[in-house]
Amino acid sequence: MGLFDRWKGKTNPEPAAFPVDLSAPARGTVVRQEDIPDQLFSEGILGTCIGVDPERGEVYSPVDATVTALVDSLHAVGLKAAGMELLIHVGVDTVEMNGDGFTAKCKVGQKVHKGDLLLTMDLAKIAAAGHPSCVILAVTNTGDFAAVEPVGNGAVAPGDILLTVRK
Repeated sequence: MGLFDRWKGKTNPEPAAFPVDLSAPARGTVVRQEDIPDQLFSEGILGTCIGVDPERGEVYSPVDATVTALVDSLHAVGLKAAGMELLIHVGVDTVEMNGDGFTAKCKVGQKVHKGDLLLTMDLAKIAAAGHPSCVILAVTNTGDFAAVEPVGNGAVAPGDILLTVRK
């Protein structure tokens, strides 16, 4: 292998091995896509997704990724990993809270690892505002993959597999 080949290998890493497992972004109980109390998610308009009814006010990265978006109201984070475009959306209509009760633990452009804390949320404030607190994990470019399969159910913790993505 010549010098150029070694250099080239460093700038063009091997593509991620599929299937890729996406883990729970929160500790709680799995909410199936069709039961998510938001039509954009329950009907799959934003891609295949799954939710977690959280027990704690912590949201974690489901995979090694790069943070691509953090909305001003801090209720949603965009991630990119292995060609997947992921959206973690906290609650339903929580954009109306204008960030009250949410704290970002990441920033756009940051590399995060599976299990890294991305956001915290005050579950009591979300409930007091009358919003469901479901933490939704969506693969927004679902059509780019052969399958995005929900595999999680029941009680889950960060690190437990929720979705499997196949190329």
